[in-house]
Order: sequence, then C-alpha cells, then structure tokens
Amino acid sequence: MHIRAQLGRPARAQAHGGPRNDDRPLHDLEPPIGIAADYAAGAALLLDLLRAVGEGLEDDAEFAACVAGTTAHLEKQRAEYFILETGEIVSMTDDDPAASVRRLASDDIPDAVARAEAAIAGRDDAWLTSLRSDWQSHFASFYGEALYFSFPN
Repeated sequence: MHIRAQLGRPARAQAHGGPRNDDRPLHDLEPPIGIAADYAAGAALLLDLLRAVGEGLEDDAEFAACVAGTTAHLEKQRAEYFILETGEIVSMTDDDPAASVRRLASDDIPDAVARAEAAIAGRDDAWLTSLRSDWQSHFASFYGEALYFSFPN
C-alpha cells in the first residue's frame, strides 16, 4: 500500500462513535475507520522531509510551488490532531478493511515515519535520491477547498 505523505506517529483512532479519549491500542476499536495523529508533529515531519528532498531540487520551480502549496494548506488546516480517513481506500481491495487499518497503524505508518526521520537525519540518502527523481508521485499537491468524487460507470 502506498502512503502519499509521511505522517506523525499514530496517537488515537476514530471509531464510528467519534474520537477516542483513552489509550487503548488501535486494534481494540470496532470498527476501526480512521487513524488520528498529532497534527504538529506530522506536519513538521512532512515539512522537514520536503526540505531534505528540496536540497537536491533548488532550481526546480515546480517543486518549490508544490512545497509552498503544501505549507499553505497545512497552515489552513492546523489542529490538535489530523484524521487519516482510511475506510474508503482500504475497502477498495479484497483485504479485510479492519486488518488493513491495523496494519497501517502498527506497521506501515511507523515504518514510513522511521524512514523519513532517517532520511532527514542523513541516514538514508538513497531513499532521498529516489524521492527527488520522482517527487511528483510522492508529494505533488492534491489539496483543495472541495472534496471531489469519481464514480465508475
């Protein structure tokens, strides 16, 4: 499963009844439909990663515009937590949606965060190089003021 942006470490999950205010593991929720994480930490991690990637793209005006747009969007959305709504995406596969969300929270997101932190610290230059070579598929801004849907015929 591809993760479009690096996120802060998952802190809470949101179930059907709304945000949780306890420290039960994410896998204790039924049904797990979203993952919440500390907004400031996640936004800072993404911006730090964009700065690290940008160290090899100083002359790329399109990348600079992407970073500016991402930064502006993050500023507009500032909150205590952000919610990664996973239900629709994980239900597009034949995998069990609850298991997919648990895997995202326990494996995929922590692995992506660790890799981003290592790259920012200069311990994964090969990955940074790969991100720079195809930055559009990883970071091209998809933010907007409206939510758009596309339905198959």
